[in-house]
Amino acid sequence: MSPDYSIQVRFYPPPEDLRGYFTTFYVTEIDPGSNPKLHDSLHPEWGGMRFFTSPGRGPDAWTDHGQRLEDIQFVTQGPSSHPIHFAIPKTRMWGFGLLPLGWARFVGLPAADFANQICDGFKHAECEPFRPLAKAMLAGSGDEPAELATLIEFFRKFPSRGKIDEKRIVAIHQAIVDPQLTTVQELVERVAASQRTIERLSHKHFGFSPKLLLRRQRFMRSLAQFMVDPSLKWIGAMDGHYHDQAQFVRDFHEFMGMTPREYSGQPHPVLERFVQERIKVAGAGVQTLDLPSGVGGKTA
Repeated sequence: MSPDYSIQVRFYPPPEDLRGYFTTFYVTEIDPGSNPKLHDSLHPEWGGMRFFTSPGRGPDAWTDHGQRLEDIQFVTQGPSSHPIHFAIPKTRMWGFGLLPLGWARFVGLPAADFANQICDGFKHAECEPFRPLAKAMLAGSGDEPAELATLIEFFRKFPSRGKIDEKRIVAIHQAIVDPQLTTVQELVERVAASQRTIERLSHKHFGFSPKLLLRRQRFMRSLAQFMVDPSLKWIGAMDGHYHDQAQFVRDFHEFMGMTPREYSGQPHPVLERFVQERIKVAGAGVQTLDLPSGVGGKTA
């Protein structure tokens, strides 16, 4: 039987002058059909913002460590290494992800302080600079090109936060997305900076230690492969750098809070649609596999 809910999503790559800062801009229209809400969970990803226009009560979002937001219109999240769960009613949503360089450029606060955090953008003090954008997006008439232009123009005009170590941020990002690089020592050699410097920049702009970032990449390569082609089963989707299946299961439980079997036994109506559509535009099914600006191939 075909599901009676509807999910429409469209992804837009950022323009060339903003490409190093964002993953994608996207708009989605969700109608849960006979369900009051659709339930799903975000994978570990970079930070980002989302703006929800709902005819009634807005979505709810929560984390495994006890944070909960209800009836939200504007949510900001830091980079994550755990799932963010949500229940979403009939809603139209605009959103975008911030690459580490984008976090440094537009947020400017230590990413580690916001890691695995979700914030109501209309209440959290640090979100104040982005409230004019949220109000503009929520007041949109449904003219998609005009709304996309509003997003782009806002960030083109966003005031400078001062000098950032762009070269090293991009170098670290390039290294961690390389599937052949698996250890912190290899990362240090690739970036040609001290381990202490890389640790500091990783926590400040990426949200986590280099070791955890590399583990998250390995896990997300596996999860994304399964989401794109479930016929592979977990053993076929598992990244080649895992020593054995037990190590993969431990990582799965750490990053998603459940076993692979539990995950595949649950419906993922929103994320499955996002992954399938995203890969057509961005070249990667999930944010964390996006290539930073300056790397060959598509940049989301």
